[in-house]
Amino acid sequence: MRDDLDVLIVGAGLAGIGAAHQLQSAFPGLDYAILESRDALGGTWDLFRYPGVRSDSDMFTMAYRFRPWPGAQSFAGGPAIRDYVRATAEDAGIDRRIRYRHRVLSASWSSDEARWTVLAEHDGEQVRLTAKFLHLCAGYYHYEQPHAPEFPGVERFAGTVVHPQHWPEDLDHAGKRVVVIGSGATAITLVPAMADDAAHVTMLQRSPSYVVSVPGQDPLLAHLRGRLGERATYALVRWKNILYSAGSYRLSRAFPKWMSKAIRKAAAERLPAGYDVDTHFNPSYDPWDQRMCLAPDGDLFDALSSGRASVVTDHVEEFTETGIRLRSGAELDADIVITATGLRLRPFGGITFTVDSREVAPSETTVYKGAMLSGIPNLAFTFGYTNHSWTLKADLVGEFVVRLLRQMRRNGHDRCVPVKANRGAQPMIENFTSHYVQRGIDAFPRSDVKAPWRVKMDYFHDLLVLRHLPVGDRDLRFSRSQSHAMPSASLSNVDE
Repeated sequence: MRDDLDVLIVGAGLAGIGAAHQLQSAFPGLDYAILESRDALGGTWDLFRYPGVRSDSDMFTMAYRFRPWPGAQSFAGGPAIRDYVRATAEDAGIDRRIRYRHRVLSASWSSDEARWTVLAEHDGEQVRLTAKFLHLCAGYYHYEQPHAPEFPGVERFAGTVVHPQHWPEDLDHAGKRVVVIGSGATAITLVPAMADDAAHVTMLQRSPSYVVSVPGQDPLLAHLRGRLGERATYALVRWKNILYSAGSYRLSRAFPKWMSKAIRKAAAERLPAGYDVDTHFNPSYDPWDQRMCLAPDGDLFDALSSGRASVVTDHVEEFTETGIRLRSGAELDADIVITATGLRLRPFGGITFTVDSREVAPSETTVYKGAMLSGIPNLAFTFGYTNHSWTLKADLVGEFVVRLLRQMRRNGHDRCVPVKANRGAQPMIENFTSHYVQRGIDAFPRSDVKAPWRVKMDYFHDLLVLRHLPVGDRDLRFSRSQSHAMPSASLSNVDE
């Protein structure tokens, strides 16, 4: 495996494998590699192993555009998603391009050489690689360190405290009293998954989230399967879900009070008569100010209705030897406490960037077309949607990178860089109030108010910009290094 590459991809998760598939399909002769910090591919879907872990987007938009989702379930479990990503890599030979246990430390660009020099740590030693183009698919959160607030008195607790990001394989919750602290997607998934075996599961939340019951299997898929071919069925269901998701989001933003009442009413209909919906399922924020929590086939509501689980809306005052004392004075007895308290954001895997000997922090840059960074040459990154499936954006960015490299090939360029005079005026993710985002967004690149520098959580906007409009404009500068003779393996000479 060469250490002087055409393209280097960082991250072997859903986005990284998809990017590699698109690259080698477009350029069969391309020299590329994937650096993965962990010892297995799959990213998020290999890291998280807690009970019931599953997608929070439907699999017909979460799966790749080029590879239909093979299952019938709209919301698949983590192992099924991991198997899907692995099969995609193995079938295309991408798995042979992955270098595991390579954590990227730094990336330095030289305009004279028209190359990146990348330093990675592998089994305690530093490894040096060079590449003409860098595609970052390392996700957006810290894999080793989740957000873990310090709860008073936790050292006194005689039971087990677990964070979902570091789930122990030998944890047995059967017959145990479980308290899940949190109200996000992880907590909404954990509670019904553990309720069948636990003595009781309590979801302890400081404030409610929107929870929407959705069908576990897509009705259109059930109707079309066997009548059309696999790809035609997949395309129809995928587009139906894209349109439905986009329409629901826009309706929520246009009529937030109406949508809030509709979601609350739907929750009340799934819960026993007299249930205190206003306390436990009536958020103070508008729909889609935070990502919506989905309950396939209403599994959370069923667990609450059966009495196997309950919701408590209160604050942790302190841990005791036998459980948690709440601010209200009430106490929750527990054998196991799960702190589903969220993620810790980390841009681009914590890589340090240098451009011509000058260090460039991501927060100093502005996002170009949702895929590149101002002032940093020959670099693309994947950051998905907060209101759609992550992979919808990943697929588009992969296509854009192929189009960009193809244009460089045609014109003999070895350098492209978005140029912007000023730093962006607003956060990369605007109007999104989730606590984990607010805690760490200042370390991320910025957005601005006008195209092509505004980050829009809009699939149809990106579909036009990344797939159909011309690659270049006045803000994307192309050039060829004057002092560097381009070798035969250059991006301008790879096979198509």
